[in-house]
Amino acid sequence: MSKIVIIIGCGYIGRALGARLAGGGNPVTGVVRSAESAARLPALGIHPLQRDLLEDPLECLDTAGADVFHLAPPPGAGREDPLTARLIETFAERGQPRRLVYVGTTGVYGDCGGDWVDETRPPQPAADRALRRWDAEERLRAWHAAGGGELVILRVAGIYACDRLPLARIESGQPVVAADEAPWSNRIHAEDLVRICLAAMERAPDGGLYNVCDGHPSTMTDYFLSVAAAAGVEAPPQIPLAQAPGRVSAGMLSYLRESRRLRNHKLLDELSIELRYPTLEAGLAACFPAG
Repeated sequence: MSKIVIIIGCGYIGRALGARLAGGGNPVTGVVRSAESAARLPALGIHPLQRDLLEDPLECLDTAGADVFHLAPPPGAGREDPLTARLIETFAERGQPRRLVYVGTTGVYGDCGGDWVDETRPPQPAADRALRRWDAEERLRAWHAAGGGELVILRVAGIYACDRLPLARIESGQPVVAADEAPWSNRIHAEDLVRICLAAMERAPDGGLYNVCDGHPSTMTDYFLSVAAAAGVEAPPQIPLAQAPGRVSAGMLSYLRESRRLRNHKLLDELSIELRYPTLEAGLAACFPAG
């Protein structure tokens, strides 16, 4: 029996996710803000619903009994997520979903000084971008506890794929922090993330919380150097961390202030996931095959 699926924020990952689900015979609605994004969905078998989730009426969003993937990022400023708050209000009006899978961020852990981090680590978000995501998590947990639908939270590391690599940044000659000062970072291949989202909806226990990463962290500089080497382009210059302010973007600077290594054992064990790209090397080899 097919299930009603709603993807809130049907962008890069949402389109891949929706195409997989639509191919299995499920009616899929993708909620997007722009007409350009909406126009990309029908060819994938996804019904587009163009709405600004903060401004537009949502009476056409029939969420009762649906499987909802919440991939929409919070607004770009502040420390709260009014978009998630609006969704929860909509559920009360239009019907509670059967289950909601929230795609959040590992940024909620904050700076861990390079420690290994699993799901028992108390979150300590510091950057506003992480505080917004933490606010979303807290709102969804309160919704769940108050009798909303089932809830699974995915804390996702940096997403990469063959068409989501920092090649333009590397080729422009922007510097990276010296290798011996670079913070630890974590990532997940987009294709594996889609498979994990499906598994979370299908078989995660209600209330499940998972770090989503490949389990093989590297420093941020190692990541840029590995991409450059795989693509056969000149490696970016390295600068001391003290010189980073003013030399790298404010967004990149905020990431340089956090360092953590994420464990993914709970994800692999509870969801019976075998990653297709368990290392960055495997992912890059698929993008730049030898010969």
